[in-house]
Amino acid sequence: MNAHVVYATITGNNEDVADIITEAFEELNIPAKESEISQTDVDDFAKADILVIVPYTYDEGALPEEGLDFFDDLSDTNLRGKVFGVAGSGDVFYGDDYGVAVDRFNDQMLKAGAKMGANPLKINLSPDADDIKKLDQFVKEIVTTAKV
Repeated sequence: MNAHVVYATITGNNEDVADIITEAFEELNIPAKESEISQTDVDDFAKADILVIVPYTYDEGALPEEGLDFFDDLSDTNLRGKVFGVAGSGDVFYGDDYGVAVDRFNDQMLKAGAKMGANPLKINLSPDADDIKKLDQFVKEIVTTAKV
């Protein structure tokens, strides 16, 4: 079993989130690859057993521009048999638009046939100690689902 964690970041917060997730997989003895979304081909991403996306939400609910092709390509990809999770940093200042990209990528993965391994997780700004615990639990839930 292996995992692939794809992230998009402007501030560096989502790269931190992706690093924490990748480390959590490795602590569970699950090899994990990490890549930036604009440098990742969906077909390569889909080769992993566990798929994690860490997007940011731009402006008033927009997806990351560098991730638009990746998002669109997901709709043309059969991800049946794959387990996934979506987590991402956002800013609660944006109210209803907080973390919208997390929800949209989660929906896109479901449409592609993947099985949700953990509920979407939104982190306000930079991950703190409590967020790290939540991310560790997020990964454990995904792994548990993948082993079923």
